[in-house]
Formats: sequence, structure tokens, C-alpha cells
Amino acid sequence: MNVESSQARAAASQRWDAVDAARGAAIAAMIVYHFSWDLSFLKLIEANILVLPAWRWFARCIAGSFLFLAGFGLALAHVQGFRRIPFLRRLMKVGGAALAVALVTFFAFPQSYIFFGILHAIAVSSILALPFLRLRPALVLVAAAFCIAAPHLFTSPALDAPWLDWLGLGILTPMTNDYVPIFPWFGLVLTGAAAGKALLSRRKTVSLARWRAGDPFSRALVWAGRKSLPIYLVHQLVLLAVLYGVLQVVGPNPAAEARPFTDQCEATCLQQNARPQTCRAACSCTVASMRESDLWRKFLDNSINAEDQVRISRAAQQCLRGAAP
Repeated sequence: MNVESSQARAAASQRWDAVDAARGAAIAAMIVYHFSWDLSFLKLIEANILVLPAWRWFARCIAGSFLFLAGFGLALAHVQGFRRIPFLRRLMKVGGAALAVALVTFFAFPQSYIFFGILHAIAVSSILALPFLRLRPALVLVAAAFCIAAPHLFTSPALDAPWLDWLGLGILTPMTNDYVPIFPWFGLVLTGAAAGKALLSRRKTVSLARWRAGDPFSRALVWAGRKSLPIYLVHQLVLLAVLYGVLQVVGPNPAAEARPFTDQCEATCLQQNARPQTCRAACSCTVASMRESDLWRKFLDNSINAEDQVRISRAAQQCLRGAAP
């Protein structure tokens, strides 16, 4: 091994500000996404980001960046040999945090609790990735490609059993607020590990490893990257608490509040062969009519009786006649 390679490996085993800054940027993006998700969940905004493709891809890119950096960090941390104690210490922190997330969400959202989210994926993938750290980067990339392609090649109804959901090879998608199964996401961890191993053979490794954040913005990113786990565990509690307080003051967005009714109303209207524009106009008119009486409060309280249902049907028919071309 030449001197330059030895210096690169020694530098790689140190903590990189560049990696921490990248992780900090991922944390910042995650907070932006969860802030928007909370606004939508609490109906403070009209948009439902869960059904918007751009927001779904944004969430996937954030998850992918965390997993890529986890693999990248593994390759650098163990470049001079497997460091058992630091690895186990980190695994216990991440695994313990994953268990805490599962328990808290089980009581908060029992129908959609997080049983295998991003922290679970990082913890399990960190163990699975260890044998790959001994392989050449090209071979690791082949394994990564296989993992990413697996859900498109090997899915089966036989793998829909709840105890196999963590694999991600079933036909059905489990009901959960954060789902990051091994396939395809382990492929991102392996991609990061391959990138870390490949970087060790380049001359610029030492200078990149020795880069230090100088301006306030980059220092903030580095700090966030180094505190990523506690920030991940706490930020949603803070966001939800603040936004719930805002909700008590300003109330829900009217359009978001009405969405469950209007979605059902429009679906029923379309079954009657009405035009989509007509149905939207008629259902909006029905909501406005209900708001002018006690029907809207009863709807929100889920206390609509048979007589109320007749009143709603009459209002809907009247609105439909007025909206028809």
C-alpha cells in the first residue's frame, strides 16, 4: 500500500464535515416534508400531499439520501477493519430509536403505525451491508442493482404475510405512515457503500475528508448532521404541537375540511353519468348549503341521521339541477 493510499484510508476513518453537511441537508429536507405533511394532516391547507406525485418523489429522495449516506458512512468507518464497539454502539442507538418510534406510533396511530420505517431500514441494512464491505465496488453495485430491481421481479402474494412485510416483496402495500422495506431500499445502502469504497482510490479523498465547514450555513448543516437522530425523534413532536396550536386559533381550511364529503359526493354524482365539471360545481354548492344550516356541524360530528340524509339529498339534487348545462 503506498503512502497516498494510507493517508486516504486514515483520513476516511475520521469524521467528515462533508458527510455531516450532506446528512444535515437531508434532515432539513425531511423537516420541510414533514411540516407540509402536518399542514395537510391537520387540514390547515387545501392540498393533500399524500396524493401528489411530486411530494411522494420528494419523500423517496429524502429516504434514499439517508440510506445512501448510511452506506457511505459504513464504508468509511470500517475502511481499516471492522470496528466492532463503535458499530454496536451506533446500532443500539438507531435500533433503540426505531423501537421507540414503533411503540409511540402504535399508540398514536394504531391503524398505520410505523413497523419498518427509515430507522428500522438503516439498522437492519447496517448489519446486512457488513459482508459487502469486503467486496470490490463494482460487485457491490451489482448487488445494489439486484436489490433495486427485486420488487419488479420477485413479488408474490405468498410474501404478503405481515411478518414478511419488512422485505417489500408482497403484492399489497401495508397501511403505515413510513414504509422503507429492504427491497428496494437496501440497494441505496449498498450504492452508498460502493461510492465510499470507490472514493478511497481517488487522490482527492484526503482533501475532501479534511474539508471543514467555515460559514454559518454549512456549520449549521454539519451540526444538524451530527444531531440527526435526536432531531429526527423530536422534530415531529415540536411541529405537531405548534401547528395544533395554530389549528385551534385559525381553524381548518374549509376546502380541506370538506374534502371527505366532496370526494364521496363527486363519486356518487359521476355514477349518474354527470360531467365532472357539473359534479364538482354541484357538490361545492351542496357543501355551501349545508354550511348555512346545522347539517354541516352534524356531518363533522358524524351525527347525521336518516332525516338529515334526506335533507342533504334534496340540497344535492337542487344544486345538481342548477349546475347542469
